[in-house]
Amino acid sequence: MKSPPKKRWSWRSRTARGLIYQGLAVLLIGLLFWFLAHNTARNMTVRGIQSGFDFLAQTAGFDIGESLFAFDSEQPYWRAFLVGLVNTIRVAALGIILTTVIGTLIGIGRLARNLLVRSLCGAYVEFFRNVPILLQLLMWYLLFTEILPAADAAWRLNTWLGPVFLSKGGLNFPAPVATETGWEISLPIQGEFAVEHGGALTPEFLALLLGLTIYTAAFVAEVVRAGIQSVPRGQTEAASALGLSRAHSMRLILLPQALRVIIPPMTNQYLNLTKNSSLAVAIGYPDVVSIANTAINQSGRAVECIAIIMLIYLSTSLLTSVLMNWYNAKAAIRER
Repeated sequence: MKSPPKKRWSWRSRTARGLIYQGLAVLLIGLLFWFLAHNTARNMTVRGIQSGFDFLAQTAGFDIGESLFAFDSEQPYWRAFLVGLVNTIRVAALGIILTTVIGTLIGIGRLARNLLVRSLCGAYVEFFRNVPILLQLLMWYLLFTEILPAADAAWRLNTWLGPVFLSKGGLNFPAPVATETGWEISLPIQGEFAVEHGGALTPEFLALLLGLTIYTAAFVAEVVRAGIQSVPRGQTEAASALGLSRAHSMRLILLPQALRVIIPPMTNQYLNLTKNSSLAVAIGYPDVVSIANTAINQSGRAVECIAIIMLIYLSTSLLTSVLMNWYNAKAAIRER
């Protein structure tokens, strides 16, 4: 048997023209970036401005008020950026989880038969999504720092895990700690001037987390509502004919089918929440943007610090997109 003739490249071929155009586009973009980088470096040299990322190994010279691991002013800049990155990821990850739960409940509530529930959920969406996120962050921050009692007179709430204290000093709660004999639960205790022991969340972290969660949940609620309404009405009627309750119908039939509509716009909301966390600098939470601002003021490496911020947010956004695209592919309905 004769082998099929090989396809020859020709300008008339749509595939060939597409590859050439793409190659030219990549080349032009590369030249543009090279020109911008070269021009910036030359101007900085003329003005005597130092450049480069060697400053990351220098001593930071400033302390960070909130960190999941030890940091002091004698440690280098790269470790300070690492603290900011961890703080950003911490608030973004918790915010995404809480936003998903609250937004889903509000979205389902928007379709409730009860008029009161439906109206309250609708009022939540219309209020919080139309108030700028920065104002909401400031509102929550003022609530924690001005309205709540002082740390020596904290509000106490008894839970099944132990006492929980809320004050201007933040939220104190029972937390596991490592000891010589293993892990134990450290309970917070009201001291003379502040709450001692246990775990603690600062007012800045709580204000940022609540602001991002409540704001983004309003948009997620509309995504969930639209996704559920996209499922054909016949599915609901079939579930009723089988004797399924409204809750079982929602959990077993409507939501699984609505996921293919919900997940893509939900990804955008997760990305928006992560990027909006950069507003933490307005309330004093030490995220990566706040750390970068301090590093710029001390080292003068503005271009490098901004590049680090861009790289961090680009990386976290791409990682979120990859995970959500993978989940979208897993949740897709397989056609027979």
